Amino acid sequence: MELAHSLLLNEDALAQITEAKRPVFIFEWLRFLDKVLVAANRVDVKEKQKKLVEQLTGLISSAPGPPTRKLLAKNLATLYSIGDTFTVFQTLDKCNEIIKSKDDTSTYLPTKLAAVACVGAFYEKMGRMLGSSFPDTINNLLKALKSAESQGRGEILLSLQKVLSGLGGAAASCHRDIYKNARSLLTDRSMAVRCAVAKCLLELQNEAVFMWTTELENVATLCFKALEGSNYGVRVAVANLLGTVMATALMPKQAAVMRQNVKRATLEEVLELLATGFLRGGSGFLKSGGEMLKGGGSVSREVRVGVTQAYVVFVTTLGGQWLERNFATFLSHVLDLVSHPRATQTHVEAVYSRRCVSFMLRATLGGLLGEKAQIAAGKDICQAISKQMRAVEAVVNDISGENKVGASDVSASQHVMVCALKELGSLVQSLSATASPLIQEPSVGLLETVTSVLLHPSMAARLAAAWCLRCVAVALPYQLTPLLDRCAERINNLKTSPEAVSGYSFAMAALLGGVHQCPLGIPHSKGKLVVSIAEDLLRTAAQNSRLSLQRTQAGWLLLGALMTLGPSLVRYHLPKMLLLWRNVFPRSQKELEAEKARGDSFTWQVTLEGRAGALCAMRSFVAHCPELLTEDVIRRLMSPIECAMTMMSHVPAIIKVHGAHLKASAAMVRLRLYDILALLPPKTYEGIFNALLRELVAEFTLTDNSANTTTSLLRSLCHYDDSVLMGSWLQETDHKSIEDQLQPNSASGSGALEHDPSSIYLRVPSGEAIPGPLPLGVSVIDASVALFGVVFPHVSFKHRLQMLDHFAECIKQAKGVRQQAVQLNIFTAVLSALKGLAENKSTLGPEEVRKSALALVMGALDNPNPILRCAAGEALGRMAQVVGEATFIARMAQTSFDKLKSARDVVSRTGHSLALGCLHRYVGGIGSGQHLKTSVSILLALAQDGSSHEVQTWALHSLALIVDSSGPMYRGYVEPTLSLVLTLLLTVPPSHTEVHQCLGRCLGALITTVGPELQGNGATISTIRSSCLVGCAIMQDHSDSLVQAAAISCLQQLHMFAPRHVNLSSLVPCLCVHLCSSHLLLRRAAVACLRQLAQREAAEVCAYAMSLAKKAGDGKDTTINLNITETGLEGVLFGMLDRETDRKLCSDIHDTLGHMLSSLAVEKLSHWLKLCKDVLAATTDVGGAVVFEVEKDDEDSEKKDEMDDDTMFTGLGEDDKSKPSVAPRWVTRVFAADCLCRIILLCENDKAHFDLAAARSAKVKNPKGDLLVLHLSDLIRMAFMAATDHSNQLRMAGLQALEDIIKKFASVPEPEFPGHVILEQYQANVGAALRPAFSPDTPSDITAKACQVCSTWIGSGVVSDLNDLRRVHNLLVSSLDKVQTGKGSSSQLYSESATTMEKLAVLKAWAEVYVVAMKIKREAESKPAKPVRSADDDEDEEDLGSDVLPPDSLITLVQPELPSLSRLWLAMLQDYALLTLPAEFSSQLPPEGGAFYTPETIDTARLHYRSSWAPVLHAVALWLSSTGFGAGEEKDELPSVPSKVPALPSGASFPSKTFEESVEDRMHLMLGVSIEFLCFPRPEEPLEHVMSCLQALFTLLESPCAKTHIAHDQLLAVELLNVLHRLLLTRDPPAVQLWVTAVVQEVIRAAQDHLQRQRTSRVKEEEDKEESQPILGEGGDTGELIPGKSLVFAAMELLVFILVRHLPQLNTRVKESPSHVPFRPQKLPEESARLVANTVSILVELPSLCSPAGTMTILPTVLFLITGVVRETAVKTADHSVPVPVSAALQGIKTILTSPLVRMDSMQTQWTGLVRSSLASVLDYSQPDESRQDIDEVSMLTAITLFLLSASNELVGVTVLQKGCMDRFRNALNSSDPWVQARCYQLLLSVFQHSSRALSTPYIHALAPPMVEKLKAVERSRPGTTAELQAVQEGIRVLENLVSMGEEQNRVQLLALLVPTLVSYLLDENAISSAPQVSKGLHDFALQNLMRIGPLYPAAFKMVIGAVPELKTRLESAVRANQASSRAKAAARLAQPAVQAAPTIKLKTSFF
Repeated sequence: MELAHSLLLNEDALAQITEAKRPVFIFEWLRFLDKVLVAANRVDVKEKQKKLVEQLTGLISSAPGPPTRKLLAKNLATLYSIGDTFTVFQTLDKCNEIIKSKDDTSTYLPTKLAAVACVGAFYEKMGRMLGSSFPDTINNLLKALKSAESQGRGEILLSLQKVLSGLGGAAASCHRDIYKNARSLLTDRSMAVRCAVAKCLLELQNEAVFMWTTELENVATLCFKALEGSNYGVRVAVANLLGTVMATALMPKQAAVMRQNVKRATLEEVLELLATGFLRGGSGFLKSGGEMLKGGGSVSREVRVGVTQAYVVFVTTLGGQWLERNFATFLSHVLDLVSHPRATQTHVEAVYSRRCVSFMLRATLGGLLGEKAQIAAGKDICQAISKQMRAVEAVVNDISGENKVGASDVSASQHVMVCALKELGSLVQSLSATASPLIQEPSVGLLETVTSVLLHPSMAARLAAAWCLRCVAVALPYQLTPLLDRCAERINNLKTSPEAVSGYSFAMAALLGGVHQCPLGIPHSKGKLVVSIAEDLLRTAAQNSRLSLQRTQAGWLLLGALMTLGPSLVRYHLPKMLLLWRNVFPRSQKELEAEKARGDSFTWQVTLEGRAGALCAMRSFVAHCPELLTEDVIRRLMSPIECAMTMMSHVPAIIKVHGAHLKASAAMVRLRLYDILALLPPKTYEGIFNALLRELVAEFTLTDNSANTTTSLLRSLCHYDDSVLMGSWLQETDHKSIEDQLQPNSASGSGALEHDPSSIYLRVPSGEAIPGPLPLGVSVIDASVALFGVVFPHVSFKHRLQMLDHFAECIKQAKGVRQQAVQLNIFTAVLSALKGLAENKSTLGPEEVRKSALALVMGALDNPNPILRCAAGEALGRMAQVVGEATFIARMAQTSFDKLKSARDVVSRTGHSLALGCLHRYVGGIGSGQHLKTSVSILLALAQDGSSHEVQTWALHSLALIVDSSGPMYRGYVEPTLSLVLTLLLTVPPSHTEVHQCLGRCLGALITTVGPELQGNGATISTIRSSCLVGCAIMQDHSDSLVQAAAISCLQQLHMFAPRHVNLSSLVPCLCVHLCSSHLLLRRAAVACLRQLAQREAAEVCAYAMSLAKKAGDGKDTTINLNITETGLEGVLFGMLDRETDRKLCSDIHDTLGHMLSSLAVEKLSHWLKLCKDVLAATTDVGGAVVFEVEKDDEDSEKKDEMDDDTMFTGLGEDDKSKPSVAPRWVTRVFAADCLCRIILLCENDKAHFDLAAARSAKVKNPKGDLLVLHLSDLIRMAFMAATDHSNQLRMAGLQALEDIIKKFASVPEPEFPGHVILEQYQANVGAALRPAFSPDTPSDITAKACQVCSTWIGSGVVSDLNDLRRVHNLLVSSLDKVQTGKGSSSQLYSESATTMEKLAVLKAWAEVYVVAMKIKREAESKPAKPVRSADDDEDEEDLGSDVLPPDSLITLVQPELPSLSRLWLAMLQDYALLTLPAEFSSQLPPEGGAFYTPETIDTARLHYRSSWAPVLHAVALWLSSTGFGAGEEKDELPSVPSKVPALPSGASFPSKTFEESVEDRMHLMLGVSIEFLCFPRPEEPLEHVMSCLQALFTLLESPCAKTHIAHDQLLAVELLNVLHRLLLTRDPPAVQLWVTAVVQEVIRAAQDHLQRQRTSRVKEEEDKEESQPILGEGGDTGELIPGKSLVFAAMELLVFILVRHLPQLNTRVKESPSHVPFRPQKLPEESARLVANTVSILVELPSLCSPAGTMTILPTVLFLITGVVRETAVKTADHSVPVPVSAALQGIKTILTSPLVRMDSMQTQWTGLVRSSLASVLDYSQPDESRQDIDEVSMLTAITLFLLSASNELVGVTVLQKGCMDRFRNALNSSDPWVQARCYQLLLSVFQHSSRALSTPYIHALAPPMVEKLKAVERSRPGTTAELQAVQEGIRVLENLVSMGEEQNRVQLLALLVPTLVSYLLDENAISSAPQVSKGLHDFALQNLMRIGPLYPAAFKMVIGAVPELKTRLESAVRANQASSRAKAAARLAQPAVQAAPTIKLKTSFF
C-alpha cells in the first residue's frame, strides 16, 4: 500500500500486483491524491499536471467501481481548480463523447458512469468558470437519461444536481428542461432513482422560481405520487423536497424575489395543498364535493406518512420564530386534519391519522420552541380544547335533535381532543416544574379545561384527558394529591352520570399510576380513599342498569391502579381484595352450570367485563407486589383463576345464545387471564395445563377467528441484528412513531389508550412517550404467544409432539393470505417456546418431537416471505441450542449445505444461508467448529453472486454472524474474507444499501476477531490493517447514513485495538459533521465514537473539532453545515442535549462531556465555567424567579448593549438560523449544574485553586494560568441561579453546588483583610439562595437539602457577626417549629415519608450546628484568656478585634432551642434504634409508628433515618455529657413537647422514673445505636458517620455518669472494645484509628475509677471486718484472663492490632518468615506516630486493672511491646526532639517500674526476672550495629537509666547487665556527637546520685576515670560549637557533683582532678581578645566555676593550687583580666550572686 502513496500513479508497482488487488491499489492512490492535492505546492502540481491528467482520464475508461469513480471525479476537478485549466474542455468533451456512446453493454456501463461523475464534479467545483458550455452538457445528460437503466439514471440525476449547484442562477435557461425530464422519474420503479430525482429537484428549486409559483400544485401532486409505494429513504427525500418547496413558496429567498416580481403564496394555500396529500393522497384533486362525501378509497399510508414528514420539514425550514408567531393557525390546521372524515374512515385509520398529527406537533413544538414559547403554545392548545369541548357540550345538551350533524361532529371531535391532550401532556411533562406558570395562570384554566374533557361522550377523549392529568401530576408533584381529591369528590357527586364515573375513574387511575414517578409520593390515606370509592362503585353497580357497566369497569380499574402503589400500601387492603376477587367468580362447578342458564345479553356483558376487570386487578397485584405473593396468597388467587379458566369453555355457547357483541368482552377476559398466568410460576397452575393449551393454540392458530390477525411479537423474538434482512422492518429513526404504521403485521403502530384502559396506570414501556396498547384482537394473540412460551417448557413430551403436529396440520389446511398469517403466529409461538426452553435450561424432547419441530422449521426456510424465513432461521438456531447434541447440529448443517449446493432460486439460497449463520450464532464457535470451513466457503461463494443482491445480503449477514460467534477460530479465514469485503465494497452499486450495511457488519466482526493483534507491525498484519482502513474509508463516503454509521463503529473498534493507526485529524471532523445528521443511528454512532475517543484523547478531539470550525469559518468549504462556535465541540454537545430525546444518545453525550471535563476542565477552567454559566444563565423568565446579581461589572453591561444593537440589525434580513434557536432546557441546565460540582471536585488536587493569595501571585507570573478561587463570584452566581430556579431538579443541583462551594472555600482567607475569609462578602447571596427553599410550598426534598446547606454554612465559621448569622439561623428555627407540630398536619401533599425526610433533615442540621458550636466553645475554654491589650496598640488592630466572635456566641444561638431539641433528638434516636431491629423482631415495633414515621411508610423512613442519625447521636452525646445526663431538665417543660413525642419512653419525660433509671435508658440507647452501627458499617456508609459515632462515644464516656455505667457492666465494655477492634479491621483511615484509641482510653479510665472506688470501699470494710476477701482486679488469684469476659484481654487485642498495623516489625512471626527483609527503624508519619504513642500510653494503664497475678500475666507482653516500640521508633531527628512514641514508651516504662502493684511479695521473683529480661532486651536493641546507624542512643540510654533508677533493687549485682549498661554509657561518652555526650553526662549524673550506693558505686568506679580523661583532653582541642561547649559544661557539672558527694578526707584528691582541668580551660590575656566566641565561653565558664569552688572548700582548694605554682599564676592573671573587663561594664552586674547555672538542656518530657 505504501507504494500507492505518490503524486503520480506508480505504474510499475501496479503492473506487478495481481489483477484482483489492482482496484484497491488504485483506490488507495486516489485517496492519497485527494489528501495531497489540497496541501501540495501549486508549482509541483503544475509540473506534473499533464501526466496526472493522462493517468486520471485513463482510469475513466478502465471501468472503475462506484467509490473509485467518485474519488476520481473529485480529484480531477480539484486538479483543474488548483492547476491550469486549459485542457479542461478537452477532458469535458472526452467525457461527453463517452456519455453519448451507443454502447449499452454492462461492461461499458462503469466507464459511462465515471464520465457522468466527472462532468458533475467539474461543474460543482468550477461552475461558471466553464463558461457557456453548459447547455450542451445538460442536453447531453438529459438525452442519456431517457435511455439509461436505473443505475445510470441515478448517477445522471446526481450529476445534474451538482451542475445546478455549481452554476447557480446562470443555468436558468435549462431549468425548465431539467424539470420536465426529471419530473416523470419521481415515480420511477427504482427507489434509488426516486431519491436522486428528489435531491436534484431540491437543488433546482433554489433558483427555479416557477417550481414554487406556477408549478407549485403540480410539484405537490408529483410528490404525493412519488410517495406511493415508497420506502423510507424515498419518503425522507421527497418530504424534504415537498416541505422545502412549500416553505419557499411562503417565504421566498430574497435574491430570487428581486429578479422577478412573483406572487407569494399565502399560508392558507400552502397548508391546503399539504392537507390534500394527507387526506386524499396522490390520486389527483377530486374537484366535486359529491365524490368526497362518498369517501371513495382511502389514502395510501405511505403518502400520509410522507406528507407528515413534509409538514415537519416545512415548519423546521421556516424556523422557530415563525412557528411562534403562527402557532395558533398551524395548530387549528393540523387538528382539522384529524377531524376530517377522510382521515378517520375506520378506527385503525383514525388512530394512524392521530399518530401522524401528534408526530407533527411533537416534532415542531417540542423541538423548535424554547420553554417560554412552549408555555404560550400550551395556552393555545388549551383554548383549542375548550373550544371543541363547548361545541360537544352544545350537541350533547341539544335534546330537541335539531342538530342532525351533531353525532358525527362528536365522533370527529374525539380525535381532535386526543391529539391536543396528548400534545399538552407531553409538553407539560417535558417542561416539568418549569410548567408551573401554565398551570397556575387562572386565565388559562388548564386544569379546568382538561378535567372538563373527562365528561366527553367518547372514551378515547376521556382517556386522553386522564393521561394529560397524569402528565401534569408527574411534572408538578404538588398537584397530585389535590387532583386525586378533586376527582374523588366529583365521582361521589356525579355518581349518576356514566361519563363522569368513567372519566373520573380514568383520571384517578392515571394519577395513581403516576405516583411511582413522584419520589415524594402521596399520603397513605389516599389509598384508603380509593379503596372505599372502588368498593362503593362495585357494590352499587347492580342498582342501576344504566350505570352498571361503567361502575363495574371503574371499580376494578381503580383497584388495579391502587396495586401500582406497591406492597407497603397494598398490604393493608389485601384481605379485602382477596375477598372481592373470590366473590366475582362462582364458587363451584355447580354455580357455574347454574349461571349458564340465567341472564340476558346485558347481564352477561356486565359479568364478563367485571371478571375481566377483576383479573386485571389481580395481574396488577402480581406485577407490582411480588413481595406479598406468599404460598397462601397464590393459593387463594388460584381459585378465581381456575374458575375463569373453566368459564372460558362455556363462553362460546353463551355467545351463540346472546349474540356476537359479547365476543369483545370474552376476548378481554382471555387477555387478562393469559396476562396474569404469564406472571405466576407455572408450577402453580399445572392442573389446568391441558385446557389452557387448547385455548392458547386455538387463539394463535386463528381457529375461531375469521380475521387474519397476526401477532406483533415476531420482531422482538427475532434477533435485533436481523432487521437488515427484513427490509420493511425499520431501524430506529426519528420517525419511528409514524413509520410503525407501515410495518407488515396486523394493526402495527396503531396503539391507542382506548384499546386497553388499564394501560393508563401501568408503567410506560421505555422509549414510548405514552402507552399504546394494540387493538384487542392483536393483544390477545400476543398474550397467548407469550404465555405459550412460558408454559411449553413445563409440558410433557407427549403433548409437545401433539401440538407440533397440530401446527403442521393448521398450516397445511390454510390457504393464501390466511396461511401466511397462521404461519407467522405459529412461528412466533414456536420461537417463544424455544426461548422459554433455553431460559429454563431444559431440552426439546426425544427424537420424534425433534423431528416434528425440524420438519416445521425446514418447511419455512423456503417461504417466499422474508420475515418467515428469518423466523425459521432463528428457530433453527434456537433448536440447536436447546438440543445441544453434535449429531443433531451436524444433520441440520448438512441439510443446508446440500440445499445451497443444488438450489438456484433466491428464496431457498437466502433461507439456508441464514440457517447456517443462526446455527453458529446459537451454538458458538466451539460447538460448530467442524462445519466452519464448509460454511465459510459456501457463504463466500454466495456473497459474490452479483445477479441477486438479496442473496448477497443474506450471505454476508450470515457470514458476519459466523465471524462474530467463532472468535479466534476464524483467524485463518480473515484474509480471504477481508479481500472479498473490499472487492464488494469497490464494486457493488451504492443503491444496494443493504449489501453495504452487511459488508460493514462483516468488517466490524473481522476487526474484533483480529483484535489487539492489529497493533503489530508484521507484513500480514499491516496489510490487514490497511485493508480495514480502506474499507472504512469507502463506507464513510457512502451516501447512506446506516453505512456511514457502520463505518464509524468499525473505526471505533479499530481505535480500541490500534489507537495509533486511526487518524483522528480526519475522523473527528467527520464525526462532528455527523452530529447534525438527520438520521438518528448516525448521530448515535458518532456520539458513541466520540465518547470512546474522549476517554483517551479528549484534548486532541476538542482541538480537531475547533480546527474544523475555523475551516468552516474561512468559507473555503461551504458544504459543511456546522454550528461549532467558540465554545467548541463541548458547546455543540450541550446544544444537542436540548434537542435529542433518545435515551442512549443523551447518556452517551453526558459521558462524552464527562470525559472531556475530567481531562480538560482544570487546564481550561474559565472556558468550562463559562460554558456552564451560559447554560445556567439561560433561565427562562417564566415567573418571578428571583435573580439578583450582587456585583455586575459595568463593562459587561456595556457589551450587552452593543450586542443588542448588532443582533437588531442582522436579525432583520433573514431568520437567524445559525444560532441554536432554543435556550437550554431545564434538563441541560441540571446537567450543567452537576458539571459545576464536578469541576470543583476536580480542582481538589491542587491547593492553589483554594488559596486566593497564591492564586493571585500565580496569575501575575503566568497570566494564562487559571485558578478556581479567582472565579468564586461566578461559582456563587451559578449556584444561586440554579438554587432559585423554577425547576425542582435544578434547585437540588444548585443547593448541592452551593454546599460544595461552602465546604471547599470556607477556610480561604481574604489576603486584603487579615482575619476574614473570602466567602464573607457573599453572605447575602447564600441567604437569598436558601430563603425560597423554606417557603411553605417547597417540596420536602428541597427543604431537606437546604437544611443541610444551612448547617454547613453556619458551621463553616465564615460569618463572624451574629446578626448576619441570624438570617440563616432563623430559617432553621422556623423549620424547627414545623417539626414540633407533630405528625398529622392538615394540608399534606406528599407521603408521610416525605415529612419524615424533612423533619429528620432539620434535626440533623441542628445537630451539626450544635456539634460545631460545642467544638468552638471547648476550644475557647481550653485556650488561655487573652492578655488585655495595651492602649498604645495600633488602632486598626483594635478594629480587627471588635468583630471577632466571642467564643460562645454560636452556642447562644442554639441554647434557647436546646430543651426541645434534646427531646426531639432522643425521640429520633429511639425511632432509629427500633427501625434497625432485624426483621424477626418487627412485632416489637410500636403499632402506631414512631415520633417521626408512620408504620405504613416504615421502609422508606428507614433510608431517611439512615442518612441523618450520626450527627444527631454526636449532638445528643455532647448534650448529655455537658448537662450531666440531663440532670437539670425541668419537669415543667413537659407541656411544650409535641403531642406525639411524650408517648415514647424517652428519658426524663416521665417524672415517674428516677434519675438513675433515665441515665441507664439513655446509655443503653446511645451505646446500642453506636454498637449496632459499628458492628457492621455498610461499605456505602460515609466515613463521616463512622467518625461521628466514635466522637459521640468518646464524648459520652467523658461524662462521669456514663463512666460509672459502663464500668458497672464489664461485658458491655468488652463488647464495645471487640466491636471497635472489628471496625479497625475494616476501616483504615488514621483519623478513625485515633478516635478509636480515644474511646478505648475512656473505657479503661472508667474501669480504673470503678476499681479505685471498689478498693476504697474495701479498705473501709476491712477496717470493720477482719476476714480477708477475694482479691480485686482482673485475673484474681490465678492471673487467668478469660477472652470474651476480660476487659484487659479485649483491650490488649485491639491495641496490639494497632501497634502491629503501624509497626509490623513488632510481630515476631514476620521476622521468622522466610520472605522477611530486616527492617530499619524509620520515622513514622505524624498521624501514625500519634497513634502509636496513644496506644502505648493506654497499654501502660492496663496492669492497673489487674490483680497482682493478672498483672504478671500481661506485663511480659506489655513490656515486650513497649521496648519494641522504643527499638522501632527511636530514630535520630535533626532537632534532637524525642519522637512522640518514644517519649510515650519511656513514660510507660517509668509508670510500670514505679507502680505500687508490683511491690507485692508474692510476685517478687517473677517481677525480678521480668525487669532483668526487659533491661536485657533494651541493651540488646541498643547495641551499636552497622545496619542501624541512625538509632537514637540518647533514648536508649534514657531507657537504661530509667531501669537503673526505678528498679535498682532488682538489678544490683547482676554483673552481665551492669557490664552492658556500662558499655552503653562508655560508647555514648566517646560518641562523636556532642549532643549525645551532653545527655550522657546528665544521665550519668542521675545514676551517680542514686540513693542506693550499692547501685551507683560500681558505675562511679567504672565511668568516672574515662570521663576525667575526656575532660582533660579538652585543653588540646577546645570546643568549636556551642553544642560541644555544652557537652563540656555538663561533664564538669558531673565532676563537681562527685566532689560534693565525696567524703571530707578524699576531697583533695577529687579537687586535684577538677581544678587543674578547669584551669587548663582558661586563656591568657593576649589570646582572649582574638579567641572565638565559643572558646571565650569556655574560659568564662571555667573561671566562674573556679571562683565558686574556692569559697566552698577553702582548705582543700588552697592545697591544690599551692601544689602547682603554674596553676596559681594562670588563675591570677585570669582573675585580673576579668576584673578589668568587669570594671569597664556597669557595677550593677557585679552584684549578681553566683548561683549554679541551671542545666542548659531541658528534657522535653521529665521522666525523673
